[in-house]
Parts: sequence; structure tokens; C-alpha cells
Amino acid sequence: MRRGSRRSPQGYAQPASDRSEFERRFLSQFPDSNFAKHSQELAVITEAVWQAYNNSNKAPRIRKAGAGYSDPDYALSIDWIQTSDAIKIARHRHDDPAERQRILLINGSSRSEHTCPGEMSKSFRLMQIANAVFEAEASIAIDELDLSRLTSEYGRHIHPCKACFSTAAALCHWPCSCYPNRHRIG
Repeated sequence: MRRGSRRSPQGYAQPASDRSEFERRFLSQFPDSNFAKHSQELAVITEAVWQAYNNSNKAPRIRKAGAGYSDPDYALSIDWIQTSDAIKIARHRHDDPAERQRILLINGSSRSEHTCPGEMSKSFRLMQIANAVFEAEASIAIDELDLSRLTSEYGRHIHPCKACFSTAAALCHWPCSCYPNRHRIG
């Protein structure tokens, strides 16, 4: 932690950035000279993003919960509703007891031939070997999660679990409503 950083009463460093630091971090995403001719537009966008950040606009897109919720008039995040619906669809798709067993193979390496030209990570190679072994077994369905896509494809994000359940079990639910929030910015 830098000298002079503020701390909360609990001892955590304050996550908020002042306007100049926020702007520096935000605009650092646009280093290409092609953006120079759009400086006025970027200034307008920077202001809008700063307002969302500064006002902790956690769920800017909301609608009434609707039928099927205990309080149909409660304003819920549209992102949360869409995630909840996707989970229900997935649960329905995978609730068949006759369905094959499923194995999830995960490549946790951030390296790919797109981020390190000509190189493939050992983790990816091991995932391919494991896939070939399990494909030989007809009773097993295989899903792959390739985390190298987080670095090689623009706009992909996986936010970490904040372990809310361990300190506030009554408030924790799935799908999580802790994200999106202002900590995604910068």
C-alpha cells in the first residue's frame, strides 16, 4: 500500500480512486494512436463512467422482478434475472438422471498461441490429452473451460468469489449480485 493511502475503520485500504487517478487508469485502455482523434468523445465517455463509478452504480439496468418472485414489484438487476434464467435452463437440461456423467476440464493457463506466438501452454496440452482419454469412454460427457480466452479474447472477464457466504450467509444467494459493481472499472 502506498504511503498516504486511506484505510477503512476495519483496516482495509480504501478502493476508491480520486478523479485524476480514475481517469488515468480508464484512459490507459486506449493507448492506440487511432483513439487520439476521438479525444472529445472519450472525454464524454470518461465522465459518464466516472459518474457510474463515483456513485457506486452497481445495478444500472433494473426492472420489476415479475411473476415467480415473492415480491413481483421489487426492482431487480436485469443481469441478475438473465443469469438466474440461464441457470434454470441449464438445470433443466442437466437434470435428466439418464444423462451421461459430466467432467469439466479446465485449462488454467493464461498463455495461448494468441498471446505468446508459436507457444501452447502445457496446461492446454494436458487438457487435450485428458479430453482424448475421456472421449474414449462413451458414458462420459466432457465440458472444457479454457481460461486462456480471458487474455486472448477482448472483453472476457471472470470475477473472483468474494466469499460472502463465510461472513454473511443469510445475505448470500445464487446468482450472485455482488457483480457487476464499480470495482470492474479501472
